[in-house]
Amino acid sequence: MLKVELHAHTDGDPKDRISHTVGRLIEHAASLGYHGLAITLHDRYFDPRPHAAAARASGVVLLSGIELTINRRHLLLVNFPPAVVDARTFDDVRRLKRGTSGLVVVPHPFYPIPSALGGRLLAEHADFIDALEINAMYTSWLDFNRRAVSWARAHGKPLVGNTDLHLLPQMGTTYSVVDAAPDPDAICESIRAGRVEVCTRPLPTLRAAGLFSQMCLTGLVGRLRR
Repeated sequence: MLKVELHAHTDGDPKDRISHTVGRLIEHAASLGYHGLAITLHDRYFDPRPHAAAARASGVVLLSGIELTINRRHLLLVNFPPAVVDARTFDDVRRLKRGTSGLVVVPHPFYPIPSALGGRLLAEHADFIDALEINAMYTSWLDFNRRAVSWARAHGKPLVGNTDLHLLPQMGTTYSVVDAAPDPDAICESIRAGRVEVCTRPLPTLRAAGLFSQMCLTGLVGRLRR
């Protein structure tokens, strides 16, 4: 069983200001017992090959990834070839997925943010969506993941637990446990087949507020920098 995070950003992100490097993220993930990690920069493809040896030495499998913006909405595209960065429409992703082991995950699908897919687009593109995200940013009294759980159950889609990591302290409260060999293709295939469990607990209100404020600040700084 592998402890996995599929939604993480690093200092290579072109849109948000992130302080930690890939190497630091790998070290932190390994210290928390993670076995698999996808780095999903905003609209920039992450190639794991330059970091794969260091990751393996830490017991972590790195997966390629990108958080791609299509029509102002976000998709996590994990274990796709580099050509995925050129996808401009949902149909482009649909075509590219054929014949690959790529995994399509919908991040924060019902959160009240412009980049969330929401119910209408989920229904329109359910054919090529592999999993929905349970996002770590929630509390016991405010939880936008509930609709994702209901939608996934109704449509037979698996759920994965992610942090949308911009800050290292986010890691650890929500993650996926995948029944797979430590290999990118095997991890993605197991998730598609539903051999995955979400482990999660709500954030204390003050911690959630602090993390959210820091994430908003890094996003603002990133936009101003551009």
